Amino acid sequence: MSRIGKLPVVIPAGVTVEIKEGNTVTVKGPKGSLERTFVPQLTIEQKENEVVVTRPDDKKETKALHGLTRALIHNMVVGVSEGYTKTLEVNGVGYKAQKQGKKLVLSLGYSHPVEMTDPEGLESKVDGNKIIVSGISKEQVGQYAAEIRSKRAPEPYKGKGIKYDYEVIRRKVGKTGKK
Repeated sequence: MSRIGKLPVVIPAGVTVEIKEGNTVTVKGPKGSLERTFVPQLTIEQKENEVVVTRPDDKKETKALHGLTRALIHNMVVGVSEGYTKTLEVNGVGYKAQKQGKKLVLSLGYSHPVEMTDPEGLESKVDGNKIIVSGISKEQVGQYAAEIRSKRAPEPYKGKGIKYDYEVIRRKVGKTGKK
């Protein structure tokens, strides 16, 4: 049995889960609502204040989908009740981030400023050299943070670029002079 898949997803107060035909799960909470359709092989049931995912057989593919489906439903429940955030740091002389309405304007040493518009349902804030991306979908928050980071990934010599706040950049030794 999948260790993750067999765990029930506990529904906190203020969150409603609706399971429709075709394994379409809608989760509504104080921060918003999310909807996702899962594979028809698995059975998704709501028992009082928890959601249980069961599988019909022990095939390798079904086992993998069992844990994945449970984890995705859990992420939806946490997203609508608490939300998700990712924090990025901008490091480097002259590198900076600014917010102009729904646009994130990045000065990253290119000949032009890089402008990014916040996707629907996501919000980005700038606090000094930190960029905070927040939203209810874990998948979308992670994807947008990755797109921001890809505009100037950190380099290993001086550590300049955009990195996650928890990321550690392995530094390399630069050139050595002739003697």
